[in-house]
Amino acid sequence: ATFNDPRLDALVAEADGANPSLSAAFARLDAAQASARAANAGRLPSISAGGDVSRTERNAGGSNSFGADLSASWEVDVWGRLSDRARAGVSDAEASRADLDGARLSLAAQVAKAWFILLEARLQTELAERDVEAKERSLSFIERRFSAGVSRSSDVRTFRSALASSRSTLALRQRAEASAARSLEILLGRYPSNAIEHDYDLPDLGPLTGVGDPADLLVRRPDILAAEARLNSAGYRASEARRALLPRLSLTGTTGSGGTQIEDLLDPDTLVSNLIGSLTAPIFSGGALRAERDRSEAAARAQLHTYVNTVLLAWREAEDAIFSDALLAERVAAQTEAFEQAAAAEELVDRQYRSGLATIFELLDAQSRRNSAESLLYSARRERATNRVDIYLAIGGDFLSANAAQE
Repeated sequence: ATFNDPRLDALVAEADGANPSLSAAFARLDAAQASARAANAGRLPSISAGGDVSRTERNAGGSNSFGADLSASWEVDVWGRLSDRARAGVSDAEASRADLDGARLSLAAQVAKAWFILLEARLQTELAERDVEAKERSLSFIERRFSAGVSRSSDVRTFRSALASSRSTLALRQRAEASAARSLEILLGRYPSNAIEHDYDLPDLGPLTGVGDPADLLVRRPDILAAEARLNSAGYRASEARRALLPRLSLTGTTGSGGTQIEDLLDPDTLVSNLIGSLTAPIFSGGALRAERDRSEAAARAQLHTYVNTVLLAWREAEDAIFSDALLAERVAAQTEAFEQAAAAEELVDRQYRSGLATIFELLDAQSRRNSAESLLYSARRERATNRVDIYLAIGGDFLSANAAQE
């Protein structure tokens, strides 16, 4: 299910490439991937090379001495401790990737909501402008009747007060529209200049389709995938801490050569090599290793509860949003009927007032009811659109148009 709004697709794409918060998420992913590579490096041999040169002075003359050596060390991963560390790093990187996906989805949702808020703000401003224009026309008619001795001065003053209130409302609506535009521009990484084009209508939404089974959230929502990856990482780190209590087997090898001439370094006769294997086991460390084991195991248990809570919250968010969609559709339908009836009543009362069959207060009340009903209709349509965004966000789905998704 999508909004099929090319303008919204373009705004989301713009934010995806320019939003500072999203750029920070990309940087965090790069850092996590680098940490994963560093953790995996511990499973490989470490090789280093060195060289030295010295000169000895004697009465009979001096001599040079040259030396070179190559050394390698490797901890044999007998118990899988280093593998656990490497897997934990990979899981951390996977969590950062899921965080990035979640940040992109969240940003797209924020842009969509800000867009719909801006569209509603424009409609509310236009409604206030029409209300001011309608009251100006009515006031002109009332003033002509007053000049002709048909209307009372109180009618003129009452309508002038109503017109001033409508102009005040218009100023508030214009301010809200400008603020909504600037909020969207910030999400797009633009300077907040209130210059974004938004001469569009709110979407007309059809029935909700394609949401699937809420159980599918486990493989779709980025926050659940991130929590699962962090749970795996915590488990690997707990295993690493337990295996740190076991003996370690290390192999160290060196080879080197020396002589009084540089070319002696390449002479096989001067080559000396050795290989040493060592087995070390922790005996006393003040309880640090056992404390680290207990800490990492507790952290793994905490991460398990965090994962369960994340899943439960995801299910609740999905069910709430899906349930609300039908109710909001009913609200839009009811508010549409309320607006149509209020508009018809206003037209009727206006004719009656011009014929002297209705009072000025009945006319103002009819205009106020129609204006309020239309304003509430715009709000209901915007609320349903933003709830539809919440649905797609809750199920980890895409709410761009089909064409944009294919691109």
